[in-house]
Amino acid sequence: MGRPADVPGDTLRRPGRPHAVAGATAYRLLTASPRGGAVIAENGLTIQAGHALGEIASGDDEIDTMIVVGGSGVYDAAVSAEVVRELAALARRSRRVASVCAGSMLLAAAGLLDGYRATTHWGSTHLLAERIPQVRVEADLIYVRDRDRWTSAGGTAGIDLALALVEDDLGAEAAQLIARWFVVFTRRPGGQAQFSAQMRAQPAKTPAIRAVQEWLPDHLGEDLSVVAPARRARMSERSFARAFRAETGGTPGTYVENLRLESARRLLETTDLTVGAIARTVGYKHGETLHRLFARHLATTPERYRQHFATRAHTPPTA
Repeated sequence: MGRPADVPGDTLRRPGRPHAVAGATAYRLLTASPRGGAVIAENGLTIQAGHALGEIASGDDEIDTMIVVGGSGVYDAAVSAEVVRELAALARRSRRVASVCAGSMLLAAAGLLDGYRATTHWGSTHLLAERIPQVRVEADLIYVRDRDRWTSAGGTAGIDLALALVEDDLGAEAAQLIARWFVVFTRRPGGQAQFSAQMRAQPAKTPAIRAVQEWLPDHLGEDLSVVAPARRARMSERSFARAFRAETGGTPGTYVENLRLESARRLLETTDLTVGAIARTVGYKHGETLHRLFARHLATTPERYRQHFATRAHTPPTA
């Protein structure tokens, strides 16, 4: 049922290396499958599960973190039923419960995400919302923490989730050491989208419009009313706006707004720039414009967003 690699496990099982920050192994990992033993992953690799789920579920040892991984087996009714049957008992003995990719579908089926915010792989978010309406699905985020429930999107988002768990347990230094070991960013905040604004929009087929799409992210501080992009595409404003919408699925103004929001989020996460300075950097004259943008799209303020998602900033404050 598992994915080809146990991404959170790989991130957590570095005892004696980065995890030995306190001079001892930080985590002891146990792997389990419905029956234990060999499990064939989707790419044909065989993964050895050390325990059967029933064996662990029937015990009484406390569990610090239960992590459920996803894969095509989640959609196999017989396999998923075996897993779901044991999850409630395991969760009762767990300090926190987490999932990677479609593993959240199993947590939800066991009733463990009722009333919680959660995410999953983008290809399954609609199924999660439809099948388990008690779950508040955050379809666009790479991972979500809601109290003692942690869920992530697919693939490398499992690394982000695992690093967030480590930071919560052992502090930012430990998470940074592990990230360096795996040659990844220290931590992508959970509030980041699974897709960038450019990836969410359809790439234009017309070379001139596609070139404008590629040019825009590096020129957000400029006047990007439809005049400038249309001139760059050597089209009239009306023709450009009509063609852009037809080929990308949205207006030029919406596309630029999404790029500016994404850039502002990144600056709030990684710098000490003031909100006013960030607003000017991404193309707005006043910080109040950025406040309205965050309220409309994220239902929060730039300041609160920074409190939740800021990483270690290195840019000196700017007036």
